[in-house]
Amino acid sequence: MEGAEPVTKPPKGPLPPVAEVPSVRADRRFLAALILLGGTYVVLLVAMVAADLFYTTPGHLWHALGSPEIRYAIRLSLLSCTLTTLLSLWVAVPIGYLMARFEFPGRSLLDALLDIPIVLPPLVIGLSLLILFQTPPLRALERVFPVTYAVPSVILAQFMVACAFAVRTLRTTFAQINPRQEQVALTLGCNRAQAFWRVVLPAARPGILTAATLAWARALGEFGPILVFSGATRMKTEVLPTTVFLELSVGRLEAAVAVSLLMMASAVVALILVRTWGGLGPHGRREGVRVG
Repeated sequence: MEGAEPVTKPPKGPLPPVAEVPSVRADRRFLAALILLGGTYVVLLVAMVAADLFYTTPGHLWHALGSPEIRYAIRLSLLSCTLTTLLSLWVAVPIGYLMARFEFPGRSLLDALLDIPIVLPPLVIGLSLLILFQTPPLRALERVFPVTYAVPSVILAQFMVACAFAVRTLRTTFAQINPRQEQVALTLGCNRAQAFWRVVLPAARPGILTAATLAWARALGEFGPILVFSGATRMKTEVLPTTVFLELSVGRLEAAVAVSLLMMASAVVALILVRTWGGLGPHGRREGVRVG
């Protein structure tokens, strides 16, 4: 046909390489730098855990678990961390809800005050508690109900730190829940308490579980305030972190490492629980509520 252009067949064989765009090379270098910097910390973390695992043996672990002192520390740690978690939730739920939903005078000051246990050195918290219980009103209380250098001091020292993390987590949780759901419940005849219990609290369940797990794990690892406020008395105020300190002080490094591995395992279990159940709704379905 006149005017038609001849059809050019594509050349056979592999196509010539396309020149790499400079921006792609820059992106690859940027990602490689990020991986290198972040990977350094990950490698160090894995190396620390591996060093503990290879230093001790199952025999050392079983021998440590057979010690009456360490068994007492495990029991007291489980009891105190559980009570601390319940107390933290009892306080953190109302504080987190009020901070997320209401504006009031002094709110910024209260927000900064709630973060003090997070930013203060743990030893300072223990020292402050010790000084507080030297005041006349609390010294009179201790004549009836001993706290300092007793089991209640362990729970109080853990609570002062763990509760701050629970408050921060639950404030974020309540802030991410759409207030329109609560407003709809109010327009349907619920009072504010009914709307809170029936609408807000079920929606905040993943965040509450996260706060509880975080508080429990933080209480388990608390050492500084307990050492100052409760002491490290065998079979009395001994918890797992103080057990590590006491075993190191007498040169039993294998027992200290075995207890450390036990604490690591507890922390891993807590993290697995919060990642498994923390995002599930009341009927077992994944929800879109992000927390923390």
